[in-house]
Amino acid sequence: MVLNFNERSPFTYLMCVICIASLGYGANVMAFEPTSTSPSKLPPWSQVEDTDPDPDPGETTQAVFTLNYPRIQIPFEITLWVLLASFAKIGFHVYHKITVWVPESCLLISIGLIVGGIMHSLHEKPPAVLTSNAFFLYMLPPIVLDSGYFMPTRPFFENFGTVLWFAVVGTLWNSIGIGISLFAICQIEVFGVQDITLQENFLFASIISAVEPVAVLTVFEDISVHEQLYIVVFGECLFNDAVTVVLYNLFNHVAALEVVEAGDVFLDIGHFFVVGLGGTIFGALFGFVTAFTTRFTGKVREIEPLIIFLYSYLAYLIAELLAISSIMAIVICALTMKYYVEENVSQRSCTTIRHVIKMVGSVSETLIFFFLGVVTITTEHEWNWGYILFALLFALLWRGLGILVLTQIINPFRTIPFNFKDQFGLAYGGLRGAVSFALAFTLPDSIGRKDLFITGTIVVIIFTVFIQGITIRPLLKLMNVRKTNRNQETINDEIHKRLMEHTVAGIEDLCGQWSHYYWKDKFMKFNNRILRKILIRDNHPESSIVALYKKLELQNAMEVLDQMSGDISAAPSLISLQYVSSISRPVLLFSEVFETTVSYTNKHTLPDDITAREILMRRHTSLRRSLRAGSFHGTVCNTIYMRALIYTGYRKTKKNAKSYIIIYIIYTLLNMEMRVFDPFLALFLPECCKNVAEVFLSAHGPKFEL
Repeated sequence: MVLNFNERSPFTYLMCVICIASLGYGANVMAFEPTSTSPSKLPPWSQVEDTDPDPDPGETTQAVFTLNYPRIQIPFEITLWVLLASFAKIGFHVYHKITVWVPESCLLISIGLIVGGIMHSLHEKPPAVLTSNAFFLYMLPPIVLDSGYFMPTRPFFENFGTVLWFAVVGTLWNSIGIGISLFAICQIEVFGVQDITLQENFLFASIISAVEPVAVLTVFEDISVHEQLYIVVFGECLFNDAVTVVLYNLFNHVAALEVVEAGDVFLDIGHFFVVGLGGTIFGALFGFVTAFTTRFTGKVREIEPLIIFLYSYLAYLIAELLAISSIMAIVICALTMKYYVEENVSQRSCTTIRHVIKMVGSVSETLIFFFLGVVTITTEHEWNWGYILFALLFALLWRGLGILVLTQIINPFRTIPFNFKDQFGLAYGGLRGAVSFALAFTLPDSIGRKDLFITGTIVVIIFTVFIQGITIRPLLKLMNVRKTNRNQETINDEIHKRLMEHTVAGIEDLCGQWSHYYWKDKFMKFNNRILRKILIRDNHPESSIVALYKKLELQNAMEVLDQMSGDISAAPSLISLQYVSSISRPVLLFSEVFETTVSYTNKHTLPDDITAREILMRRHTSLRRSLRAGSFHGTVCNTIYMRALIYTGYRKTKKNAKSYIIIYIIYTLLNMEMRVFDPFLALFLPECCKNVAEVFLSAHGPKFEL
């Protein structure tokens, strides 16, 4: 067979790397003890054959070619695995139609099965790198740091109670329900598992209760499900991992006890809450320390990303040292420091931080799925089909029942309740993945049925990832789940959100009823008065409207410059503070770009007003160039008017939408003329807005009855 490397074929490269990785393990057959400085310790094939029957004792032989594979074995094999994962991801995204219907985790497990089959045919053992310490100290921190750092802040705190409800109570529900059900199955002699104790069943149940969000969230983003469903699944999966690891350690400790007394149960319950709250407080403390440190890195920009990574990892390690929740510590640290750090560091450092966090987290999760496929083939399994099938059945059953019951309890307290379609998405999106496999693989040898638990976990993961992961997209489309467009937020949307939040907070304060709006308003006041002055380097007080306008316009300009898509006017101010769209960059000479763009050192604020005026003037000039002569009266005005109608739902509720149409039209006109306009003024000047709108529509656009 002839391989044509001139063609772009990532799978050809992928198969080459698979062969190299397999040969790397085959080299263990020829492995020898590490060499020393003594010539007698050289390997046999590197020594020159001595034909002299009586060699001179003082004469030495210098080898021409030597191999010292044991010295580089571990880093060499790790590098091959990472390279294999990289080639696999390249191949998946080159042929992107595959990942539209098949989740990436399914493809990674499939590649792992291929590598495992090659290793099994060569009678090689699986790699011994996924130990308990390797997972908890090296692979898990990047995964949870990635999830915590890119958590959408506003919707997360708006649904914070629901997220905790499903993450804590839902995980306890699943673990206890599955554990008791499996213990009942163990009492049936036909299955032959009477030796599995109740504590061990709880331990196994906690392992298969960990939910994997990656595949589900990718589908949710593609089909644009509504924000509440997306953030609840995101947050539940994130905090579910923390609760699962705590339960795993708790049940692992209980399983080691010969006799469990009532006092031990109460102590374990208290320990559960202490571990969770301790990790939360510790993570917030490290987040503030990280933000305070970045105040003084203005002269040494190159170490800013390093500071972020070191403090995050240090929070995780010290939490492990103190036996509190390390996952909660690093997640809360990421959530806390992100708001302040990105205002202190430079734009280049901010980009580096985001890309490195994504890269390391993706590599860690990819390697775990690879090892899952390899171990499935190369490991000796203990099969008990009755116990394994019932474990799979109970995992699906208790997940569905838990969502139905817990949703009925939480819905009366929600402004937007979850309907049946949303509940189906929550229940069916409970895929198991990397955390479940790693916890099963790190079970202690003292567990008698460890191999059975590993086999059962692998079956549950493969079933949920392949069956549920592949079918969730067509099922959600068939059920027509509520959708939203999260990428179409404007400055008008943001200002109206702030207005409603302040209004609701004031009404709650007058009525004496406190919700998250009240506490958010209190925290923002405390943040502006105290925290920002301590944690942010350049904290200049200014109008909140002007600051928001500058922030969104600067972010818009930066995104357009990053995309290199032509005139800035081609991209209107449709900016989301929480969601950043990833767009592939065309090939350009960056030296030419730097000669024509504005230099800035911060992502959210400009160093002076001159630079701000320069960016706005550039955008204003490009906007004027994009408008053809004579097209303003027809195209632009009608477009503005129709956008106002569509945006406010004028066609459905004409009477209630009048004032909002006026505000939107005036704001759009002034925004096009690049003037900083305070839309709040429109709320207090209705007659002025009405008169201006009438003049505008009578002169340039279609008339309507005000």
